[in-house]
Amino acid sequence: MSASTERKLLEVRGLTKRFGPGCQYCEQPLQSQELSARCRYCGTVWACRSIDLDLYPGEILGVVGESGSGKSTMVKCIYFDEEASSGSMTISTYKDGQSNVFAESSQQKRYIRNHLMGMVYQNPYLGLRMNYSSSGNIAEKLFAAGHFHVGNIRERASELLTRVEIPVMRMDEPPKQFSGGMQQRVQISKALANRPPILLLDEVTTGLDLSVQAKVLDLIRSIQRELQVAMIVVSHDLGVIRMLADRTVVMRNGTIIEQGLTDQILEDPQNAYSQLLVHSLL
Repeated sequence: MSASTERKLLEVRGLTKRFGPGCQYCEQPLQSQELSARCRYCGTVWACRSIDLDLYPGEILGVVGESGSGKSTMVKCIYFDEEASSGSMTISTYKDGQSNVFAESSQQKRYIRNHLMGMVYQNPYLGLRMNYSSSGNIAEKLFAAGHFHVGNIRERASELLTRVEIPVMRMDEPPKQFSGGMQQRVQISKALANRPPILLLDEVTTGLDLSVQAKVLDLIRSIQRELQVAMIVVSHDLGVIRMLADRTVVMRNGTIIEQGLTDQILEDPQNAYSQLLVHSLL
């Protein structure tokens, strides 16, 4: 079944996140003003502006753009780390895709975070408790979803850590004793604890040695292939996007300026900025 006929797992419409009050100038439609993330009149920063995004079951969607383009803010809004200023988001596995989850209660948002999504941050310190054991980090995610049987939790933690190539003998060690690559793998195992259909990854290979990057990318690909988890992968590294993503969107100044199949975006970008981005980074 093609993506065009398959039911969307995640649908985002008009996602907007602004920092500041806004004014009569910057609230005008984009086509009537110079494309800019910061209003020169009131100083409001439009981190994301009227973003439309679809994610299909089992696919990997890449998000690229320069620093400050709004990539990470968009993902944080999807995961409720940031509250969207406006827009809607539906998930087909939540209330049959009929509810705008941005408008749900904080309790329901916690349910969605704990059952339907996993998040892997660029900085492991945001996703892990560094003084907890690695198994304890996974247990925290399981507790949040209502799992309290200690034996089952230990078994699930062992299974997940083995899956990401963390030796079981080290499952009771805190992540602060691990290398950066191992910390990212513990983060991935924690994010997968409750078998979510959606995994969000924000610059997960940034700062890692090339050999470690390769191992993390291979892990992500194998997880997607075996578990059929849909992923949104944010990266400024087009090599990462080329390796992982089925489709790719290009962001600039808080808006999506081009999207399509990854091969098409990287080989024959149509937008002038996309062309500049691709040619400068390849």
